[in-house]
Amino acid sequence: MQNNAIEGKLALMAESYPLQQILQIKEKRLEEAEKTLIEKRNQLKEEEEQLLKLQKKRDEVKKHRDDKINQLKEELDEGTTSDKIEQAQRYLQVVDEKLLSREKKVAEQKTKVKAAEEAVEEAKKEVLRKQVDIEKITIHKNSWTKEMKMEEARIARVESDELGSGMFVRRRKKK
Repeated sequence: MQNNAIEGKLALMAESYPLQQILQIKEKRLEEAEKTLIEKRNQLKEEEEQLLKLQKKRDEVKKHRDDKINQLKEELDEGTTSDKIEQAQRYLQVVDEKLLSREKKVAEQKTKVKAAEEAVEEAKKEVLRKQVDIEKITIHKNSWTKEMKMEEARIARVESDELGSGMFVRRRKKK
């Protein structure tokens, strides 16, 4: 009867780690979280590149505006007609509107960059949480493995004791 209990325990130990499937699922989720982090970083990079392009266009409009203002000042210093002054002022108003539009686009893009940065940070936190989950299960697995080895050793000692006592009893009966 005790032999059946020992065989049952040996069969249990022969099985693999009971939470192995959970560990595999968590590892897969970690891989997915890492892929998401890479995607979020790529999105951030694209948004930053777009921001740089918009800032460059805005700066070109600013430079053009400044050049036109300087040109108007030079014409005023040299003396010019009021028609040309009015025409230059209307043109500057158009340039100012264009500049304002570019500034608005830059501000909107900065908002997108900020959102992308936050998404990257959240993805990093998610990867870290997944790594911690895996680490916890790995520690449990190592502990479980040690316990199983200790149980195997204990069972081996019990079997050895049973064999030894059985041999002792047989020898005694022979005498």
